[in-house]
Amino acid sequence: MKVAIFFGSKSDSEIMRPAAGLLKEFGVEYESFVLSAHRVPEKLAITLKNIQNKGCEIIIAGAGLAAHLPGVIASQTCLPVIGVPINASLGGLDALFSIVQMPKAIPVASVGINNSYNAAMLALEILALKYPKINNALRKHRNDMKEKFLADNSKGAKL
Repeated sequence: MKVAIFFGSKSDSEIMRPAAGLLKEFGVEYESFVLSAHRVPEKLAITLKNIQNKGCEIIIAGAGLAAHLPGVIASQTCLPVIGVPINASLGGLDALFSIVQMPKAIPVASVGINNSYNAAMLALEILALKYPKINNALRKHRNDMKEKFLADNSKGAKL
């Protein structure tokens, strides 16, 4: 397993599913966990130790409301943590602010609200630094995206 995906509630599954889908598309091993930083902190700590022992390299953590999960995870590991703010209230701004305003020396990267796809894309970019196969697949993906965009828009737009 190279990536672990955490989220605090089963109700967040639909938001986090695009991250899993993109990792699958690239053939990157991952595991997902529903664990709450507030309800089961002991189980979270044990799980973090276990995934590190299994060779996990990056963590994606989605959370809404106070959104403590990514920060609590970052406080317990030196692995990169990518936070996904989830819109549970206030348009997700509460979660976004909670994730991006981490204290000095305990960073959490963040993507846009409900954008787990971009969290997985960032994880792939980090992994591409170490794994040539992922690097090549990512470059091909970007090139295919550009070609599709040009083909779809080659005739301009009618307004």
